[in-house]
Amino acid sequence: MSYTKQIATSLQINEKSVNTVLELLAEGASIPFIARYRKDKTNNLDEVQIEQIQQENKRLTDFFHRQEVILKSIEEQDKLTPDLKAKILATTVLSELEDIYLPYKPKRRTRAQIAREHGLEPLALIISLQRSSHLIEEAKRFLHDKVLTTDDALQGARDIIAENISEDAIVRSKIRKRFEKFGLFKSKIVKGKEEEGNKYRDYFNFNEKLSSIPSHRIMAIIRGVMEGFLIMAIEPDMEEYCIEDIEKIYLKYGDEDCRQQMQKAIKDCYKRLLQPQFESECRMQLREKAENEAINVFAENLRQLLLSSPLGTLRILSIDPGIRTGCKVVCLDNSGALIDKTTIFLHGSKEQVQEAAHKIMSMVEKHRIEAFAIGDGTAGRDTERFIKGLQFTNKIPLFLVNEDGASIYSASEIARNEFPNEDITVRGAISIGRRLMDPLAELVKIDPKSIGVGQYQHDVNQFKLKEKLDQTVVSCVNAVGVNLNTASKQLLSYVSGIGPLLAENIIQYRDSNGRFKNRKQLKEVPRMGDKSYEQCAGFLRIKDGDSRLDASAVHPESYSIVEQMAKELKIKVEELIGKNELIQQINKQQYINENIGVHTLNDILNELKKPGLDPRSTAEVFEFSSEVYDINDVREGMILPGMVTNITRFGAFVDIGVKQDGLVHISHIANQFIKDPADVLKLQQKVMVKVLEVDIARKRINLSIKEAGSH
Repeated sequence: MSYTKQIATSLQINEKSVNTVLELLAEGASIPFIARYRKDKTNNLDEVQIEQIQQENKRLTDFFHRQEVILKSIEEQDKLTPDLKAKILATTVLSELEDIYLPYKPKRRTRAQIAREHGLEPLALIISLQRSSHLIEEAKRFLHDKVLTTDDALQGARDIIAENISEDAIVRSKIRKRFEKFGLFKSKIVKGKEEEGNKYRDYFNFNEKLSSIPSHRIMAIIRGVMEGFLIMAIEPDMEEYCIEDIEKIYLKYGDEDCRQQMQKAIKDCYKRLLQPQFESECRMQLREKAENEAINVFAENLRQLLLSSPLGTLRILSIDPGIRTGCKVVCLDNSGALIDKTTIFLHGSKEQVQEAAHKIMSMVEKHRIEAFAIGDGTAGRDTERFIKGLQFTNKIPLFLVNEDGASIYSASEIARNEFPNEDITVRGAISIGRRLMDPLAELVKIDPKSIGVGQYQHDVNQFKLKEKLDQTVVSCVNAVGVNLNTASKQLLSYVSGIGPLLAENIIQYRDSNGRFKNRKQLKEVPRMGDKSYEQCAGFLRIKDGDSRLDASAVHPESYSIVEQMAKELKIKVEELIGKNELIQQINKQQYINENIGVHTLNDILNELKKPGLDPRSTAEVFEFSSEVYDINDVREGMILPGMVTNITRFGAFVDIGVKQDGLVHISHIANQFIKDPADVLKLQQKVMVKVLEVDIARKRINLSIKEAGSH
């Protein structure tokens, strides 16, 4: 069943474009492929819109499947009336659908169910009508060996009434809206855990409206609950208003005894049934919303990190700093291959430091080193200071490299396969150097959760997190493109249409047959079918191959168009590439047909101008203050250079060159009001910050960008 019309209406996207996307996805096309090479068919939809279509299609598929299950269940009970069926088919909201189904949903043995088994349903009806003027006498008629007193009978009747009211869709809708509008999210400290749970002191006696509480506070409270320090509750500001809402529907001006019984039943209904149900529902919805927010923030940070500036193919001397076990030093050639290694000690005797200087100087000269990469963890700044103190013939740029996750990579099976004869510390140093050369190519080898740019990543739904982060990696890899002759198995596996098995086959083919000379050779790789080739070919680059087009993002399916353009200009394809004056002479209109439209032609011409252009900028040297190497060096009022390392909804973390990143609260980012730090800041952005507060005991630093005059 197609949900094209509903999706188009919901997302405000052309119905034809939605249908095209759904068809392409059903055929196995990837989101990057559709966004890059099927623009004419989708009317230039981007990856975000295509993903939204995919998600909305899944949501509607799940919703209508649930609708079918509910209709079948009620029909099997012989209770599906035409009006009820129409009501079920008319609703488009899952919570409303479940409310309608609730009275017909198979239940466990409730108090109301037991009362019905005891024959008390007629008494419940008498009370509900509120007409009888002899309620106690009526109740006595229902006494038997299971119902011994009139109080028992009345209690059972109230249980039935309470359950019936709790299943009333109108009542549920009113209470749900009141929770949504006036609900409070509350938390308090578990008695006796005040000192141990001090990090949650902001939430010891906390309440905030559900409608306005930000996701990071929800996640913080949930974490505090999970760790056993906090108790949380969700309830309307004034619960008596909820009870009044129900009374307006069910209370009548009849018999006073019946009315009193109804009031008791309504109060019981709210406190025992509705309040816990809606608290649970709100808790689940809030958690889901907060998780989605945390996942999206993590994914955006990951995207920016993966697309951060590469240094490129230079000869690197990379150092993984250490104190007790020394610093591991490796030299990498311009392809990232290990060519030399050693260990130096910077925190030992004077002789050891002198020996370290000699080793570094010798390696730099021997391997004609063009850049230094130093891990930014423990002793990173000390190592930086040591290298800067050496005198080299030429000025060699030095980069401090974020080493989050490097230790995870070092101990992984991937690292062991790459460097079976090297120990963990050497692998770590290699990874740091390669991160500088090409962050994307190296970071894809690490579980994204270990990269250190998320908040609450261990508290959210792990399946949804992995799915979103994998999508992000796929998007980044395909946006940049991959060198077919140098890419690792991990990098290849993220290319559109490939995956781990085909990536392994490509590596094996390359090892057996040598470097690829053209894209057509991909078809010789085992299990590379026409569909896989179509999906991946445009994202794979072959430098110095048979055709310069193979080094570009022009898809092989469009080569004939380029050849036709060159023929019209009476030149060879190679002579057209990079010649802007010739490219400007091309009349796009004469190449438009039913398969090729203006969007594809624009992409082809732009690619011909700068074939295979890396969308990332080149890495630039950044220097921290020479006054600050440790948190003890940081003083309130200092103005320091820093680099943004993590962006959250409540602020941004900035590395100022000490082990602990400082926090810039959202209120200290810009002079004007901002809703989201990501609107102003980017990951790895260089900023000037003012130190507002230093808490050495808690290892916390509060910073301000606006007071430093950076924005």
